[in-house]
Amino acid sequence: MATSSIAAAHHRRTVPVSEDTDFETTEGVKVIGSFEEMITKDDLLRGIYQYGFEKPSPIQQRAVLPIVQGRDVIAQAQSGTGKTSMIALTVCQVVDTSVRELQALIVSPTRELASQTEKVILAIGDFLNIQVHACIGGKSVGEDIRKLEHGVHVVSGTPGRVCDMIKRRTLRTGAIKLLVLDESDEMLSRGFKDQIYDVYRYLPPNLQVVLISATLPHEVLEMTNKFMTDPVRILVKRDELTLERIKQYFVEVEKEEWKFDTLCDLYDRLTIAQAVIFCNTKRKVDWLTKEMCNNNFTVSSMHGDMPQRERDAIMEEFRTGTTRLLITTDVWARGLDVQQVSLVINYDLPNNRELYIHRIGRSGRFGRKGVAINFVKSDDTKILRDIEQYYSTQIDDLPMNFGDLI
Repeated sequence: MATSSIAAAHHRRTVPVSEDTDFETTEGVKVIGSFEEMITKDDLLRGIYQYGFEKPSPIQQRAVLPIVQGRDVIAQAQSGTGKTSMIALTVCQVVDTSVRELQALIVSPTRELASQTEKVILAIGDFLNIQVHACIGGKSVGEDIRKLEHGVHVVSGTPGRVCDMIKRRTLRTGAIKLLVLDESDEMLSRGFKDQIYDVYRYLPPNLQVVLISATLPHEVLEMTNKFMTDPVRILVKRDELTLERIKQYFVEVEKEEWKFDTLCDLYDRLTIAQAVIFCNTKRKVDWLTKEMCNNNFTVSSMHGDMPQRERDAIMEEFRTGTTRLLITTDVWARGLDVQQVSLVINYDLPNNRELYIHRIGRSGRFGRKGVAINFVKSDDTKILRDIEQYYSTQIDDLPMNFGDLI
């Protein structure tokens, strides 16, 4: 869609949007049951079916069409429901590949998520010859400059590197018509807010903005007034965010020192495809990895202090199943998709409630079943009850026959 028609769409907006945050009662949002009804490019449909999709997920059924029509959209949906592929297919539909200009910018909080988005766009847009580049920290600046100078249709990046490339005038913003902020709650938190505003200053005035996340706290929704025009709000109630197919349990461990023996005991009695273990600090990740290796477990570990090349290699090992156990901080909690993960263990309970849903959403991807097990010290009980209450969910004591659950 040309920039001018997006501007026109901004002025045409008369559809009332309900303040009710339930999926089903968001007024003016059609539910589209098939990809053919929302996608007009035949080569894109070929790519979607080749990728293995048969039918749009609930968030795709509601959000793709308004985005393709040029509306600003705030889309909230559970982890594992196809948000990344929704970004990919809308971008592929909107971008005009007959001109080699940057038309869509996707900004994500982590390098891994930005790279994954690039890969999904390349896969779904396989027959479109769409040019995409992941503009992320930890990679060669020279390579970024070379790719951007050559010309791309889409950039999927992290805030720092995207900002840098804009200021170097290598990432040219004049033809950008769509900005997507993935995991918007994180993007608009204190850590990234200034960088996001910095990027936004350089973008054309008639910009279409899409916010996507599994959690959208009230203060983030309030901030959207500054850079969105009458957005279509596709939101789910908080108590619907708990992932229906993920069984949630806790194990009481009186002391921190007992967690390790509990983990070894658990793992000895389970037959699982792959598992992710979350710790709250990088130091704890390193310590636990060393202890597991000393006890002859084959594990991978990942946190934000590792060089990008090492992080990429670890991700690839885990994705291909070379290692079955990944120990990590919350750098892995958002948006990363490994289909075989059936178990998430919170070795430490997360520092905030929003992170809980992102962490346990690493299992049970796209409708599969999953299990989350939380290690709870006596002084953690209040945090666990708070999570239960916040998401209107139930986290049960792990039963004796838990080996049969997975």
